[in-house]
Amino acid sequence: MIQIDDVIVSLDVLDQYFCCNLSACHGECCIEGDAGAPVELDEVAELENVLNVVWDDLSLEARTVINKQGVVYTDSDGDLVTSIVNNKDCVFTCYDEKGNCFCAIEKAYRAGKTKFYKPISCQLYPIRVKDFGNFKGVNYHHWDVCKAAVLLGKKLNLRVYQFLKEPLIRKFGQAWYDELEDCVKELKDKKVIE
Repeated sequence: MIQIDDVIVSLDVLDQYFCCNLSACHGECCIEGDAGAPVELDEVAELENVLNVVWDDLSLEARTVINKQGVVYTDSDGDLVTSIVNNKDCVFTCYDEKGNCFCAIEKAYRAGKTKFYKPISCQLYPIRVKDFGNFKGVNYHHWDVCKAAVLLGKKLNLRVYQFLKEPLIRKFGQAWYDELEDCVKELKDKKVIE
């Protein structure tokens, strides 16, 4: 592990390969799991504000869930997460003609309809950030549905932290990321990681 400011980063984030391969997984990370995506408190208003932009892209079932319980709920672990449909799909999922799952918020962002990209936990996946009060832990979440992403990352020689450069900068800032890259270089020089 390395520490930058109050953030402790697992070595898996630095030495494991990863690059999302939507054509292989079809966006399964937005569908599978036992709860919605983690949401930071300040993101709830953003999710509510973007509803009018993405509403038509959401399924009827998702709209019903949102009307009934809102865009988020507290899961069994006490974490704030996006609402889900039938204990499965995030309410913000939408599908293309090939059955690939997409985030309706990200779709609207890419079309220039909103300035909110999507919850940071979604953009950071497969990294999970846990707040421990005095420090934050940054870990790589290994999941079978991402096997194709690991293979593609190996093929492209792309590590988790490199693939997630933009969201890591969004979360922790450019100076933090620059220091992370310096730490990686030092770890490589010392042969701690490849």
